[in-house]
Amino acid sequence: MAQTSHALPVSGTPYEGKAKILASTATAGIWQVLFKDEATAFNAQKRGFIRGKGEINCTMSSHLFQFLGRQGIPTHFVRQTAPNVMEVYALDMFALEVVVRNRAAGSLCRETGLPLGLELTPPLVEFYYKNDALGDPLLTPDRLRLLNLATPVEVQTLTEMAQQINEHLCRFFAECGILLVDFKLEFGRDDQGRVLLADEISPDTCRLWLAQESDPVRRVVDKDRFRHDLGEVESAYRLVLERVLRQ
Repeated sequence: MAQTSHALPVSGTPYEGKAKILASTATAGIWQVLFKDEATAFNAQKRGFIRGKGEINCTMSSHLFQFLGRQGIPTHFVRQTAPNVMEVYALDMFALEVVVRNRAAGSLCRETGLPLGLELTPPLVEFYYKNDALGDPLLTPDRLRLLNLATPVEVQTLTEMAQQINEHLCRFFAECGILLVDFKLEFGRDDQGRVLLADEISPDTCRLWLAQESDPVRRVVDKDRFRHDLGEVESAYRLVLERVLRQ
């Protein structure tokens, strides 16, 4: 399927993003994703490194993509070829970030005044325009339609897939002793127009709290430790990976 004017680059020369490098392989339709140790926050205003992050996020994403695949969720994952490298199906990416919120945190608290940790019933599904120059703004349904980032049918599909993924991941992380507070998903179309889950699922893209920890700092085991200089970032990422791989 031809890319729209809003599609992200998926072909030609290697594409380097903030957390990953995407490059073609010798196999048509298969791309290689290298996960980096570089870390950014606040739309790349804060930069740094998290030692071992690339390997942790790649391994965790590979494990969770396979888990979701067994639940009937189609993903771009093909296989993990190295500790920090996976192969994926080439997709025409939606220029959207789909955020699912189970509890109030982050920008939702800042923008609404809701108390941190408030349980949201039902979970909130939001769409953001994936555009660094504009600061990845939150989109209303009318703005989403105006920008023509996805058809109405695709928006419904993305919403339903996000809700299903949330149900599966909430159950999975609960078995790990972790609360899935909120998380970001990205999707793309394959050459037949089917919608597949893409990108990654990791402490970079998920807000994760230890379920049995009441201390508001010690419970955090995600990129908020880097964002807010809470320390022990690498150990938090490794703790999550260890628990994920047990399942």
